[in-house]
Amino acid sequence: MPNFLVVGDATVDQMYFVDTVPEPGGETTATRAMMQPGGAGGTMATALARLGHHVRIATRVGTGPFSELALRPMLASGVSDDLIQVDETLQTSSVTILVTPDSQRTMISALGASRALDATQLDARTFEGVDALVMSAYSLVDGPQRDYAVKALALANEANVPTFVDMGTGAVNALRGRLIDVVRKVDYLLMNERELFTLTGKDNISEAVAGLSGHGIEQLILKVGEMGSIVVTPERSELVDPYEVEGVIDTTGAGDVFTAAFAHAIVSGEDLLGAARIGNVAGALATTAVGAQSRVIDEDTLRSEARVFEKSSRS
Repeated sequence: MPNFLVVGDATVDQMYFVDTVPEPGGETTATRAMMQPGGAGGTMATALARLGHHVRIATRVGTGPFSELALRPMLASGVSDDLIQVDETLQTSSVTILVTPDSQRTMISALGASRALDATQLDARTFEGVDALVMSAYSLVDGPQRDYAVKALALANEANVPTFVDMGTGAVNALRGRLIDVVRKVDYLLMNERELFTLTGKDNISEAVAGLSGHGIEQLILKVGEMGSIVVTPERSELVDPYEVEGVIDTTGAGDVFTAAFAHAIVSGEDLLGAARIGNVAGALATTAVGAQSRVIDEDTLRSEARVFEKSSRS
């Protein structure tokens, strides 16, 4: 199996299930509350390891119970800890998530140790034996972590290592058009519609894609929720049907699992459409459990479900 390097946050998700999100100054009572491991980096690394890959993650956590919770599923799934940095001062990053009955999420992030990821601990030797770099664009927002992420992309390009970057709404909102220059050489850019429109300042997919093409970005994978995903290249723009599952419980982390499965499929030899189809399957399966990393999806499960999906799409 190929070797992956993941750059991104490992966090604790503080999840509150509410009937409605309160107005400013208001109050509501959660029907359910829990703490779960999360973060785009942690979720992608865990998903890739469960698919059988050797995975290393470059992230930074604090000490104490939060760090133990943030790292537990990753380490249990076999993710290597040699690039995980420990901060003795800052707390492990966390996200407070309000989940409404329609599975919509309102999130408040506390950045913590993630942004202090030290780039001096990264050099060309880190990429020896690496087959792909998977990155969350949250790593590109600011602080020392941004320096690490930018350096990682440059080293990956020098080493001819394929790069996958998942954009993330918060990252796009923070950087907007400034993000384009940083990611223009990335091999596979993954984002949702809202992120695409915010990134380009356009309000329809065709114009937004054309805008990115003008910057030299011509290969995109758009995650469009219940519609599935769209593969965009200079030669085609094609919708890949969604994989429908019963009992959607929580969409937290589904996009990150999609990205991990997509990257897994590409390095395993799938074409773009096949990889997007596999991403759709994995992302859908991830919604059937509470928490970003709760649903365990291994290679056998993913391939079996993907075959069922392919047969149903042809019929």
